[in-house]
Amino acid sequence: MEIENKPRIGVVGGGSWATAIAKMLTENNGHINWFMRNIESIKAFKVLKHNPRYLCEVEFDLDRISFTDDLDKLVMNSDVIVFAIPSAFVKNVVTSRLHVPLKDKVVVSAIKGLIPEENLTIGEFLHKQYEVPLEQIVIISGPCHSEEIALERLSYLTFASQNLRVARLVAQLFECFYVKTTISDDIYGTEYGAVLKNVFAIASGICHGLRYGDNFQAVLISNAIQEMERFVNTVHPMQRDIKFSAYLGDLLVTSYSQFSRNRTFGTMIGKGYSVKSAQMEMLMIAEGYFGVKGIHEINEQFNVHMPITNAVYNILYERISPTVEIRLLTDELR
Repeated sequence: MEIENKPRIGVVGGGSWATAIAKMLTENNGHINWFMRNIESIKAFKVLKHNPRYLCEVEFDLDRISFTDDLDKLVMNSDVIVFAIPSAFVKNVVTSRLHVPLKDKVVVSAIKGLIPEENLTIGEFLHKQYEVPLEQIVIISGPCHSEEIALERLSYLTFASQNLRVARLVAQLFECFYVKTTISDDIYGTEYGAVLKNVFAIASGICHGLRYGDNFQAVLISNAIQEMERFVNTVHPMQRDIKFSAYLGDLLVTSYSQFSRNRTFGTMIGKGYSVKSAQMEMLMIAEGYFGVKGIHEINEQFNVHMPITNAVYNILYERISPTVEIRLLTDELR
């Protein structure tokens, strides 16, 4: 499929990451179509000129945005569709609201998770469910937090596709004075890596909540990148450098940053919050909570040695004491 020099761009989602994406895409005098499920949020946005719930400090030129709560309309009027909604909601939103084909579009996933129950990556889901050719699917990975996009701090994004030309064309849509981009052909590794870095960030947060120090955190994350490498190389073998920023960089920022919702969620668990109470107190979804269950179930087939993932799963789903589980984990780390 050919992408025009100035493709029509659609953004799906109303959260902080979708808002950051919209900021990047409109930065270079671009125009976007923007889908939000909540019509009241759209009305408030038009009055306030910013997202009423997320990244409120980012003001938009409304002349560059066409809002809609009709997903079919957005897809029909866009050449490139960027999905930026929590993975737990993808299937419900798309299957209930989308009735027109996606297979002739370039589809971009900015989602850091798996389809629950089915344990599919977003790329696999779009390919199998909506017949989008793999060559037309692009995966966005960090390291990049929406809060720093809002602050216009220099950030880097990786765009992965089996068609590097398509990856480059999509990457160029996002480039601006505070965003640099690179491309990759590793759509599976970057997607699984994005799921795993959230799991490991929860582990980091749990340990922080239990008052483990920086020395231990360094060992934990050193082991985490090895665990990520073992898993992605087993599930989808190919030539990749795990030290690349899409893997190691994204892991580091998600595990250490004050903006990391997964680390925050883990810290609350480490301090004694129940899963439910931590989720209720957070305004945003910690993707790693859903991701660890999916990775755990996928790994029942591959049997990769994944002590950190297993520890997080045991704490969140088997209700094992964080104190006990992390103490056992310390004997696994080197």
